[in-house]
Amino acid sequence: MSTSNSPQPIRFFHRGEVVQIQGPHPTRSVLEWLREDAHCTGTKEGCNEGDCGACTVVIAELAEDGAKDAIGGLRLQTVNACIQFLPSLNGKALFTVEDLKPMAQCSAAGAQGCAGKSGHSEAQSLHPVQQALVDCHGSQCGFCTPGFAMSLWSSYEHHQQQGSQPTRQQLADELSGNLCRCTGYRPILDAGQRMFDLPAVRLDAAPVVAALQGLQHGDASFDYAVASGLRTDHFHAPRTLDALASLCEAKPQARIVAGCTDVGLWVNKQFRDLGDILYVGDVSEMKRIEVREDAEGGELYIGAAASLEAAWSALAQRFESLTDVWLRFASTPIRHAGTMGGNVANGSPIGDSPPVLMSLDAQIELRKGERVRRMPLQDFYLDYMKSQLEPGEFVQGLAIPLHVSSRQVRAYKISKRFDCDISALCAGFSIELDGDVVKTVRLAFGGMAATVRRAAGAESMLLGKPWSQENAKAAQLALAQDFKPMSDMRASADYRLKVAQNLIQRLWLETRADQPMDTQATSVWSVMPHAAMTATVEQGD
Repeated sequence: MSTSNSPQPIRFFHRGEVVQIQGPHPTRSVLEWLREDAHCTGTKEGCNEGDCGACTVVIAELAEDGAKDAIGGLRLQTVNACIQFLPSLNGKALFTVEDLKPMAQCSAAGAQGCAGKSGHSEAQSLHPVQQALVDCHGSQCGFCTPGFAMSLWSSYEHHQQQGSQPTRQQLADELSGNLCRCTGYRPILDAGQRMFDLPAVRLDAAPVVAALQGLQHGDASFDYAVASGLRTDHFHAPRTLDALASLCEAKPQARIVAGCTDVGLWVNKQFRDLGDILYVGDVSEMKRIEVREDAEGGELYIGAAASLEAAWSALAQRFESLTDVWLRFASTPIRHAGTMGGNVANGSPIGDSPPVLMSLDAQIELRKGERVRRMPLQDFYLDYMKSQLEPGEFVQGLAIPLHVSSRQVRAYKISKRFDCDISALCAGFSIELDGDVVKTVRLAFGGMAATVRRAAGAESMLLGKPWSQENAKAAQLALAQDFKPMSDMRASADYRLKVAQNLIQRLWLETRADQPMDTQATSVWSVMPHAAMTATVEQGD
């Protein structure tokens, strides 16, 4: 049996108080702890891989000063409890479905500062989220309902803070990580709108903020360790970039994790032993997204620990055409937990970030000890799941030159499901015209080879030539020489090649110099609005 030899227990806010934990292995999931140790069985286990949303919980952290999404000084985000390692909760607050009714009870009783403590009269009301699900018949077997409730609660708190109400499409986007639809889409979306019509119940954030402030330790690293037999496994959580660099250099075999959206599955599905873990989620310097000015026009810098949600949002603010691929990247809880740096460092040939970043001439920034080096992202990948990373080196950030804003940018994700699905292929394109001549072009694809890479032959068919239908077709034909895609469970090789060729045609239609078509005119979703989709899937999804 494992016993802790660490003087640093895991401490976080849960059910109205700070809990302190020693003993569980560093890879024990939040879901396992909730159900087996805390006996909070409202949170359910479905897929155990971050897909179904049955285990959705809300994690709260202290918000930065002036944060637009802050709720009483807190930043609330939905995550999948099944793939979150328990030590990552250190210094944070955990909210589950068990917290909702006590919030309503405190509100009904006029209690101050209970922040979700239990023990009030059972006769008190349900939380508006729960009551709306009851009123709108949004639950059938009820297994996945707690996950829906937590996603809806997060939406409820954010919109109440902003004084707004979500549209049905916004609700659908926020529920993209909750896949079960026993009752059909309509009742759940009805509940998402109905909850704002009920008497408001808000989270009392003050005691949570006070508790989290009491858990702060400045720049001191958190080190949780558990001895098992002759070995001790560490969960290192440095809080500065320099501390992370030192740890990586000292422990080159340690596994770097951020949101565990990939590594969590290694444990749950492959039963892999990770050994020592280096957690980057507490390194605030690596979460920064900022514009950096320089003599060459500046860059958008994305720290490697910035969440996928924050990174994609920053890109979509500059390139509106990336909004669709942003909202279709995994699910909202996965985007909250995962990082763009991790998605790039992972090296998967079907990662959706690299093709888009390559089309924007992104550079990847690597660090080993005091040494920092950069290279074009397209040069980072060597072969399937192999990269230029050296032992003890880690991805520090990504840089997109601002001069690419003069280009027309497109990103196309092809998958079997619209929401929360892995791509069969993903394309990131950018093109700049001088009149009707192609001045600059980047055609990058994921899912077409052992690594994400640009289509060099197709680009050569376009560069310096008129952007015409004839030359677009030449580029389409050149793809057959650029790539030899494989067949797998997501798509056949022939399908991938044909779709990739068709996407070049779509790019031409949308960006041609003479009467370019609006992007809505080339998208099937523009003629299949959400209301129509809702009515369709209710018949038996």
